[in-house]
Amino acid sequence: MSDIVSLLSRHGYSVLGLIVFCEAMGLPVPAALALIAAGAATALHDLRPGLVAITALSAMLVGDTLLFILGRFTGWALLGFLCRVALNPESCILRSAESFYRRGRATLMFAKFIPGVNSLAPPLAGSMRMSYGQFVRLDLVGACLYTLAYGGIGYLSSDVILAVARGAHAVGRVVEWLLLIALLVYLAYRAYVYWSHREYRIVPRVQVAELAEKLVSDEVSKLIVADVRSHGYYDPGASRIRGSIRLEPNNLLATVKDWPRDKEIYLYCT
Repeated sequence: MSDIVSLLSRHGYSVLGLIVFCEAMGLPVPAALALIAAGAATALHDLRPGLVAITALSAMLVGDTLLFILGRFTGWALLGFLCRVALNPESCILRSAESFYRRGRATLMFAKFIPGVNSLAPPLAGSMRMSYGQFVRLDLVGACLYTLAYGGIGYLSSDVILAVARGAHAVGRVVEWLLLIALLVYLAYRAYVYWSHREYRIVPRVQVAELAEKLVSDEVSKLIVADVRSHGYYDPGASRIRGSIRLEPNNLLATVKDWPRDKEIYLYCT
């Protein structure tokens, strides 16, 4: 922590802005830690609180706006890319969409405090056609809360942070080895989970012609075809497969548990 405080004291607001911007763009950098260090540097009179707030908020809004625009034009393709580090990208996307579905668009106000959702909320808002004005208002409130929370922690705890950091220097070599071992264990665990769940990453698909043949055959009574487009993409006036039903993907498990077990179920989205 003292290294970060020292770095911010020397290079000031550019380092803080870069770290916050990178996290807003989905990169695994510790923006919260940088804000805490900036708060401590402010308490030591190395940085000015007003410029710290302006730098952090500007970096967050620029990064979030870029993801919002990309989400507007790329849809869930960008969400899939951001979820690539997850063990199950599809469930990663659906969990983020579920936050919007259940808690409303106010999710943007606290998304930055939720790991995994912080970088997915802006492109998700863009893909669901939220107006940019509404997005900026909600995102600004969330960015202010995030900056105030972690910057305030650093400001109020500056003496404690520096004392702990000086103690960490005394056992720096031990800490480095512990971090290295923890990283190796984590990578081994991720490799194990990825390998053990590899079969679940393959989604079974059916060809359009095959389903079309069944829909005009005597087997049609044994089929259930459901349109599972997200509410952000679904247009009530859009064409659907004849005989299909509308199903909100966030309520998928709660709905299908009551369906008959002797029918084949086909899901589609666009």
